Amino acid sequence: MKIGEPLRRKEDLRLLTGNGRFTADLQLAGQLHAVMVRSPHAHARMTKISTDRAMATSGVLGVFTGADCAADGLGPIDHTPMPSTKFDMRLTAPAGRSFFYGPHFLLPTDKARHVGEAIAMVVARTHDEALDGAEAVEVEYEPLAAVTHAQDALARGAPPVWNEAPDNLVIDTTFGDAPATERAFAAAAHVVKMDFHVPRVTACALEPRAALGDYRDGRYTLWAPSGGAVRQKRDLAGVLGVHERLLRVVTADVGGNFGSRNRAYVEYGLVLWAARKLARPVKFTSSRAESLISDYQGRDLLIHLELALDAEGHFLALRSSNVSNVGARCVSLSPLSKGSGLITGPYHIPAATLRSRAVFSNTAPTNPYRSSGRPEITFALERLVDSAARQLGLDRVELRRRNLVPPQAMPYRNAVGMTYDSGTYEANLDLAMRLADWTGFPARRDAALRRGRRLGLGLASYVESSIGSPKERAEITVLPEGRVRVVIGTQSSGQGHETSFAQVIAELLSVPVESVAIVVGDTDVVSGGGGSHSGRSMRHAATVFSIAAKELIEKGARLASFLFEAPAAFQEGRFRAGERSFDFLELAAAAERALLPQELQGALAVVADNEMHEPVFPNGCAICECEVDPQTGAVALTRYTAVDDVGRCINPLIVHGQTHGGIAQGVGQALGELCATDAAGQPLAGTLMDYALPRAADLPSFRSEIVEVLSPTNPLGIKAGGEGGTTPAPAAVANALADALAEFGVRDIGLPATAHALWRAIHRR
Repeated sequence: MKIGEPLRRKEDLRLLTGNGRFTADLQLAGQLHAVMVRSPHAHARMTKISTDRAMATSGVLGVFTGADCAADGLGPIDHTPMPSTKFDMRLTAPAGRSFFYGPHFLLPTDKARHVGEAIAMVVARTHDEALDGAEAVEVEYEPLAAVTHAQDALARGAPPVWNEAPDNLVIDTTFGDAPATERAFAAAAHVVKMDFHVPRVTACALEPRAALGDYRDGRYTLWAPSGGAVRQKRDLAGVLGVHERLLRVVTADVGGNFGSRNRAYVEYGLVLWAARKLARPVKFTSSRAESLISDYQGRDLLIHLELALDAEGHFLALRSSNVSNVGARCVSLSPLSKGSGLITGPYHIPAATLRSRAVFSNTAPTNPYRSSGRPEITFALERLVDSAARQLGLDRVELRRRNLVPPQAMPYRNAVGMTYDSGTYEANLDLAMRLADWTGFPARRDAALRRGRRLGLGLASYVESSIGSPKERAEITVLPEGRVRVVIGTQSSGQGHETSFAQVIAELLSVPVESVAIVVGDTDVVSGGGGSHSGRSMRHAATVFSIAAKELIEKGARLASFLFEAPAAFQEGRFRAGERSFDFLELAAAAERALLPQELQGALAVVADNEMHEPVFPNGCAICECEVDPQTGAVALTRYTAVDDVGRCINPLIVHGQTHGGIAQGVGQALGELCATDAAGQPLAGTLMDYALPRAADLPSFRSEIVEVLSPTNPLGIKAGGEGGTTPAPAAVANALADALAEFGVRDIGLPATAHALWRAIHRR
């Protein structure tokens, strides 16, 4: 079973039977346990830290502060927040300034800048003893005024999170053609405006954060879940001030990522450093409550959007202002950059201008979260299009049809300079409507009304970009015992790489898929690669696999020619010379037994590198049907349909699974998930009793369909299939809710649309 076949994931048996190997499962002889002392304040100056009582606590072997880190010369984590490819939108610092991102030292020496920030580390023989020691650390704070929301951070006189950024601005960039946009607005027959806030959520990966550090023979080793061990190695070597060869990073099985693990955390550097200081391994495991306040979080974007239309409903121009709340430190600007490049969505809008800003606040740092910046923009744009249809008296589907980019316009350059590679946007809409039984909705609405419920139907068309780290490396070895070993720099966290990558290799080399072993996650083996994020894994891996396979076939042909004593060619999956032939596995076995000339000796192996900057643009349409009880505001999703163009689909079973999971995350944000804080910056969602993840019973059976419009940007035509489920979901749900509650005059559907919020909107409370 090769490309395009719905092969069941071969890693599932190991994981579902409890035989996965996660970081928290690892135990080293003599290991100690670390617990962090975390700030209870959103913003406070630390005037004194006393560790004497903690050091006297039973079992405690070390208490470490920011002063200790500084004395040992530990550096900050270099997150390199600016996106790195040639096609990313170029964000700029505020006029007249250099970039300032807020240095991310392992432990601070001056101030705590958000609740949950690690202030000190206690290391003890057991986890319970470390907890006791942490409670004995005495920190004297001078509380300071805090800002937690983007609009407050921008206000004149707002307390600065960093003195180096007195107005809290990190980024201030304008894109597009402002004069052309202004002319279009001046000539427009209609202008529609709306304001949106897409609030914070957190990944809530099944596996909480963990790290195990060791130091022996002058070399560090870290075991930790990540989105790519190679990057973690580079970043942490910089923190420790050592050459990368003196650090090994191992990522075993990973229980979910969604972007939250793609940057290093302070605990990773701290356990390595403590292992050297104490000459014993040190382990940190986060509780769920810790994760909810100290994991990198997602979203949190303010959007003001204006759309100009002519009398027939054709889009003329768009204006936007986006403000991203990056938290206490700027870890990544990818969400702001990606969203800025797709501000016009899947529509032909001739002119656009937008101002993109990022601000510091006294909250946990934000990072790319599944689909990174695209759900925010899609939510705002699709809500605005529905509003425009209502104000102009047009059918919402017809308005979209008039403005969707047609396939004959591809490749299409949008008004802010992003070039879409391929897509059939209107066909996606048509297919989604047919699968959702759009024409049968009125009868279902009437039936709901007879039960005292209000049924709504919402849709959202989307386009997203997949770029990611541009470099990838693959090492492929055909072993004489009948296996193919593939080393790649990506990192699975539930995407099924062991299966889908093996399918690609099986197709390219004509070997059995079960003979292919994928090796990832150990920097002593994996020498390069960009990790897994931004929907890059399959596209980059398959591209470098294609390059490597071509080289391997050429090498195999030379080897077969020697063994056959006649020119050999690779045809129909075998090396052939006359009547004789070998497949790859037979060739490796024959070469092992043969006496080869020097130039043909060694393993049947290649190492291939590739650098690919050009993005691809997955796209699709989602339709949501939901029922609201006007007496309580309770929402029940009754139907959900997703159509996603992923380019070449390697394994539809895996892609459908990714789509379903993505929908669940998008619906979760639409209806319940929220990293809520009070005015003082205190988190109000510290457990899963307060942070409302969707449950299986909250979701209907999804209907998903895969569309394969091949991308011209890479050999296999791959786009991406991991994020499309999430991107349109909040918009589709919100549009369905607005449709359901239209009779009550409810227009503004904020996120999350909880039962309480909807009840208040219905009853004007």
